[in-house]
Amino acid sequence: MTKKVMCFGTFDLLHLGHLNYFQQAKQYGDHLIVVLARDKTKEKQHKETIFDEEERLQLIKSLKIVDDAVLGNLEDHYKIIKEKKPDVICLGYDHQIKEDFLQKELTKLGLNLKIVRAKPYKSHKHKSTKIRKKFLNTK
Repeated sequence: MTKKVMCFGTFDLLHLGHLNYFQQAKQYGDHLIVVLARDKTKEKQHKETIFDEEERLQLIKSLKIVDDAVLGNLEDHYKIIKEKKPDVICLGYDHQIKEDFLQKELTKLGLNLKIVRAKPYKSHKHKSTKIRKKFLNTK
């Protein structure tokens, strides 16, 4: 039986920290589903992306470690979880949602799955905000 793991992110300016996150997530199962944040969601958060959602999706789908990559749902962030039915959700080390809150929300939806949090990978160097700042300030 296939054990599905799901992780989430924007994955703009893909870097080794992202790949390490996928590697950590994949250790919890054998089918990795990556859910990408939508452009409109990032706009609502007042966060700018360099690559649009379709470009980011194409890039993530091309990675060997990723078995399935999809765009998140704009209205219901839990919809993709309900549809794909992962066994494990692996949150990024800096993902703002708290595990206990997420567990309660998923339980309300009748979903019983394991939630784990990835460890940082050289976050002094491989963190999107730092890379973006360095990239945008470089002439």
